[in-house]
Formats: sequence, C-alpha cells, structure tokens
Amino acid sequence: MKILLIGSGGRENAFARQISLSHQCEKLFIAPGNPGTAYFGQNVTISTTDFNALKQFVLENAIQIVIVGPEAPLVEGIFDFFLADNELKSIPVIGPSQQGAMLEGSKAFSKAFMLRHQIPTAAFQEFTEENIEEGLAYISTQSTPIVLKADGLAAGKGVLICNSIKEAQEEFREMLGGKFGDAGNKVVIEEFMSGIEFSVFVLSDGKNYKILPVAKDYKRIGEGDTGLNTGGMGAVSPPPFVTPAIIERVEREVILPTIKGLQKDNIVYKGFIYIGLMNTPGDIPKVVEYNCRMGDPETQAVLPRIETDFMELMQHVADGTLDKAELKISDQAAVTVILASGGYPGDFEKGYEITGIENVKDTLVFHAGTQLKDEKLVNSGGRVIAVTSLDKDWLKALNKSNLAAETIQFYHKYYRRDIGFDLK
Repeated sequence: MKILLIGSGGRENAFARQISLSHQCEKLFIAPGNPGTAYFGQNVTISTTDFNALKQFVLENAIQIVIVGPEAPLVEGIFDFFLADNELKSIPVIGPSQQGAMLEGSKAFSKAFMLRHQIPTAAFQEFTEENIEEGLAYISTQSTPIVLKADGLAAGKGVLICNSIKEAQEEFREMLGGKFGDAGNKVVIEEFMSGIEFSVFVLSDGKNYKILPVAKDYKRIGEGDTGLNTGGMGAVSPPPFVTPAIIERVEREVILPTIKGLQKDNIVYKGFIYIGLMNTPGDIPKVVEYNCRMGDPETQAVLPRIETDFMELMQHVADGTLDKAELKISDQAAVTVILASGGYPGDFEKGYEITGIENVKDTLVFHAGTQLKDEKLVNSGGRVIAVTSLDKDWLKALNKSNLAAETIQFYHKYYRRDIGFDLK
C-alpha cells in the first residue's frame, strides 16, 4: 500500500514510525515531514493545506490512502476536497469532514454539540464584539477562576484561566480586540472545573469505534505545573487514576453520545477524536474540549502502546468495518518528555546544533521542531524533540525518558523532569 501522511510535527513522526511497522506499508510519503519522519519514509515539500499540490502528488504517485495528522487541513476541508473530486473520491482520507472538524475548529460549535446531545461539560456562554458589554456583565456575575476560550484555532494558546473578575474582563476585551487574530472573533466564557485532566482517544469509522490508550499530558512550562501554558511538555499513558470504572462511564456518558450525535447530525467522521476530560470530584468526567485529531505530545506515548497492525486499523476505518478489527494494547506504560528551546513558549532562539541522539538507548526519539542545516541537525521550533520510553510501570519509563533527555544536547535545552509528578 502506498500511503501519504500529512503533517510535520512530533505527532507525525510517531505516526510515521507506526505506519512503517505495518506489513501493508509498501511506500510511505510524508508532506512535508521533518528529519525524524525521513527515517521511516520519504518527505515531500508540500504544505499541509495546499490541496491542489497534494492532489497532483497523490495522482502521480498512485497513493492509496491519506492519513491527516494536524488540525489545519481538516478544518479547511481536505476530506471534503477529496470527496468532491472525481479523480480523488475513491482514495480514503483518514480524518473527519470539514463539519466534523468543527468540533475543534469552533469552541462554540463543540459546546452547542455537547449541549444538544447531553454530553457533560462546563456551563458556558458565548459572546462577540457586538455584545461585548453583555459579556463583561456576565463575567462580573461569575465566580473565579474564569475560563476564556477563543472560538477558533489559536495554536493551543487560545485558552486563558483568569483568577479575578478584573483580569477576565481585561483579557476578554483583548481577545475580542484581536489578541488571537480571527480565532478570537467569538469568545466562549466557561465555568472553571476542578479535578484532574486526562485524554481519551477514539478511532471511529463513522458508526463503529475503538477506544485507544488513555493518556495525561502536562501543559505548563514549569515543574509542578507552574508558569505559562504550552502545547504540551510531556505525557503518561496510561495515567494510573483512570480506572476501568471511569473509562466505562466515559464510554457511556461521552463517547457513545458523541458517536450517536455525529450520526444524528449527519456529520461524516472517519478518523480520530481526541476528548479532553476533567475527572471532577466524585469521579464524574466532564468534557473540556474535543480535537479532531490525535494530541501532541500524547500521540508519542499512545501509539507505541498499540500492538495491532496500524494500517489494518486504518483500512477498517476506510471500509467502515472497524467493528471487525481487534485492538491489542500493550500492558507497558509509556512516558514522553519534551525537549524545548530555552524561552519557549515565549521568544526563543533557533539554529543550534542537536547532538547525542545516537547515544540514546531503549527510548524512542521523535522530532518535532528540527531541521537539517548545512548537514547538521538544529532546533527550529519551540518544542524540539520528544523522547518516549516504555516499561512495566510509568516511573521506570520516566527514568528512561529523563536519561534520554539528558543525553540529547543543544544550547538552552529545557525539559521538565517531573512529568507524572501528580500521579505518585
């Protein structure tokens, strides 16, 4: 099978590895890929949202299936683009339709979806610049902390937790004033939920589904979960507190209503659903957010635990026969640690040589923000490398990943040594 994987981050590096292990993988192309994905397939210099260039490549290279990693091409409608084209419509795209991707593309859309299908989530109201005064008045009636969410895609930075009414009102004005660009043209004001977060990943063919390994990620830059929010500094799979009873409740109260809701709303969805959950007091899980794709860095901890042939799963999704697939998950725990550029998530310097990867043993190394410059591997992004280790318990896996993180070197490298600190 000739496969095209779309994306360029650490998530796609993990996907590329998993795809390459499949006996069905004849040839893997990654658009645009990164130096890490090049170990598992051939990178091609095409933007993830240049649909016409992707079409030309797919036809010229007899691609038989397309797997979409990041959210941008999904929100922009790559699934619909293929389906509407007579030359492409027979080629399966693993990813939701544009309407399905709105679960991530619009916070207001996803909140309305949850409300409509009685899926537990935080109370909310949405506002635009036209009713900004109503929004400010609404904030003044809320208890703190107050959560503000930009409606659209904001590269993981569009969620603010404000500890005072004044702060929330100021940030609300700034968001509607363009702080997050067009993503903030509409703002969702949400009640703050206390508890511990975790992520459930679901693979669906539109009617059937499989629950993939569960994970917990760590968003804050500082140890002890302090400092600014990031795209994610590490992940643990599975988090020990997520018991079979909690998963059973998530399936009954969240996953089933989500799949049935998509069908009821006539939304085509063939791909991954990320469900961010808060385990609130009393082990009551509530949805924080949906993503229309796998998370990053959770993917780097989740995929290595899947023992089933990955392309067999993808083929079942394409064929609508996921109920016939057997999903095997490793009993081992996985811990991912992110190596970031110093200064991230603020300003950071790039172009520094990365060394020591060849000395890493018994740990998977995924490239996120790297590039080759004058035949040297250098950092090119805020999150640079993800290291993932597996072992019989997560603490042993963490020790391996921390050792690997110490082994890999580049100027102003930063990583959290305490991933999973709240699970002990």
